[in-house]
Amino acid sequence: MSAILRFADRTTDRLLSLPRPAKRLVAVSSDLFLVIATVWLAFVLRLEDFVPLSYPVLTAAATSAIIAVPVFLYFGLYNAIFRFAGTHALIEVGRAILVYAIVFSGIFTLIGFSGIPRSVGIIQPILFLLGVLASRAFVRGFLGRRSAALTRKVRMRVLIYGAGSAGQQLANALAGGEGYEVLGFVDDDPSLHKRRLNGRLVYSPDRLYKIIGKLDITDILLAIPSTDRIRRREILRFLEPMSVRVRTLPGLDDLAYGRIQASELKELDADDLLGRQPVEPDRNLIESDIRGKNVLVTGAGGSIGSELCRQIIACQPKRLVLFDSSEFALFRIHQELLPRAGRSGVELVPVLGSVQDEERIGEVVPSFEPDTIYHAAAYKHVPLVQGNPIEGLKNNVWGTMACARAAHRHGVGKFVLVSTDKAVRPTNVMGASKRLAELVLQAIDADLRSTPGLQDGGGRNTRFSMVRFGNVLDSSGSVVPLFRKQIEDGGPITLTHPEVTRFFMTIPEAAQLVIQAGAMGQGGDVFLLDMGEPVQIAHLARRMIALSGLTAKDEENPDGDIEIRVVGLRPGEKLYEELLIGDNPQPTGHPRIMKANEEMIEWSDLAPQLDSLRDAMRRMDMDTVEAILTRLVSGYKPSSCGTSGD
Repeated sequence: MSAILRFADRTTDRLLSLPRPAKRLVAVSSDLFLVIATVWLAFVLRLEDFVPLSYPVLTAAATSAIIAVPVFLYFGLYNAIFRFAGTHALIEVGRAILVYAIVFSGIFTLIGFSGIPRSVGIIQPILFLLGVLASRAFVRGFLGRRSAALTRKVRMRVLIYGAGSAGQQLANALAGGEGYEVLGFVDDDPSLHKRRLNGRLVYSPDRLYKIIGKLDITDILLAIPSTDRIRRREILRFLEPMSVRVRTLPGLDDLAYGRIQASELKELDADDLLGRQPVEPDRNLIESDIRGKNVLVTGAGGSIGSELCRQIIACQPKRLVLFDSSEFALFRIHQELLPRAGRSGVELVPVLGSVQDEERIGEVVPSFEPDTIYHAAAYKHVPLVQGNPIEGLKNNVWGTMACARAAHRHGVGKFVLVSTDKAVRPTNVMGASKRLAELVLQAIDADLRSTPGLQDGGGRNTRFSMVRFGNVLDSSGSVVPLFRKQIEDGGPITLTHPEVTRFFMTIPEAAQLVIQAGAMGQGGDVFLLDMGEPVQIAHLARRMIALSGLTAKDEENPDGDIEIRVVGLRPGEKLYEELLIGDNPQPTGHPRIMKANEEMIEWSDLAPQLDSLRDAMRRMDMDTVEAILTRLVSGYKPSSCGTSGD
């Protein structure tokens, strides 16, 4: 008996694994068999005797098949997944058989054929209906149970945190899928505890640890879109030690439009991992340099540049110019923003070009007459710029200078440079190049204040500002997407040093800071964000592992899931970052934005040094390049540079 069951299971598994077209062919073949069988049986019942498959039977069977298959195709009976067929599918079967019966009976009962009893036209459709329903019921019962047994082996057993409307919508969306088995809800509201929603019990968070073990829970799905960030982080800290994977819903917009689906579940937002409350923007500052004005963003396709564009378009500028050297990145952000631009009446202009091409920048700026330029175009990846120092300097320093000159020459009101905490006492070329770009803007701005016009200038004075901040969570090249990918791959997570720390902010925070600081800038200002306490990268890695439902593998836990491997500091990398070069930052009108008091170099002194630096770069004289950078950039401690690609 067991051998027969194993054979049946193997046969069923082979049927379930067939491609969709093959399954349709099996279904059509099954119905053709039913056609022949029910026509023959109709003859037997009418004649009360066994009859051979002779001319009259085969004629009726062929006619039946010619009618049945097109009718079934028309009603979509071969598109349904039989093992999930429900009431709707059975109604469609009934409708299809009714149409079939009218045609078949009309031919053989009303018109009639020699040798074929007229009553066959009535008996056969009834038998055919019973046969089709029986075949669908068999498939639903037998194959469905086997499919469910196979699915249960890989199903994720989940609890939904949040028993409100979002949680119930999510439970309903997951109920029709194969990958999740919702075993209950968790909610903070005591009035819901021990109640049932759609047959599922609502548990108290206090019992969660026991419930996870008792029900063998693998995933917690957060369905709390309206909960504030503080409470959300408290919940995440509560869930962290429970060895379950934590995922979340999209935002309130998706909930409002009824777009909650199993496919919408995603990993935790990067800002859920931030160790502080995100900085709230000042809407008046955000909009003051944007609403109804022309705005240009360089590096518009990058992590910061693209978020700048999203924030800017929400403030309804008159025109937004997207400038980028990457065709793909420019196409992607342009396509993303087109619907928003259409709804708000913003003129959206994608422009290909490099900030190093002074002639191109000189064409673009007067053509679109921006009131404000946000300069986000930069090479920012420390190891890449360390290996390609000359290209990094050309792009980050001379690209900034080309944009600044064009801004002044053509009367742009404000120019805001996106800078970095790596510009403070840098140990790598990327940081040094960004600090040198700051020095260039400070010198240009001071020169404009004292002497109208810059070399070949002549336009109204442009206010130049710089915005300096730490690492941006989830931007390209940051540790969050890197760690997430390493966890998905089963590890190891690579850590450069167990004690390394970084300041972090979210991408929206960074973009909002740039816009607000630009609005406050009076000329030559260096703004920075009060970013709270720096985050230890090792702690961030362990937190991401825990919230993925896994454990870290280390000396204390050698049987853990994900190894954290220390690989050593990269060339030019520091253990910790700083935001200030000098001391005593000044407060501003925003409680979390400060203005730095830092030394600058006069343009008359800086310009000859830049000429010498560029000459050394042309000669590929890296010793001289590093010597000049050390002389110009306060606190620069160079490590070895490569020359690949330069």
